[in-house]
Amino acid sequence: MEIKNMQGISYRRDLCDFCGTCVAVCPHDAIELSENDLQITEKCTQCMNCVYICPVRALGGSDE
Repeated sequence: MEIKNMQGISYRRDLCDFCGTCVAVCPHDAIELSENDLQITEKCTQCMNCVYICPVRALGGSDE
């Protein structure tokens, strides 16, 4: 289980199914998604929309 922390958002790659839901809800265009990785860029304001919408809970706040 690899957990990355990017811009205050934690990301569990083992749970992510790369559906793109987080990209669609990000109002700051701060999430970059490829077919096998996700990056949260410095544009992130930690609004947490991606965390709340993730259907597989691959994203979390920094305290999760």
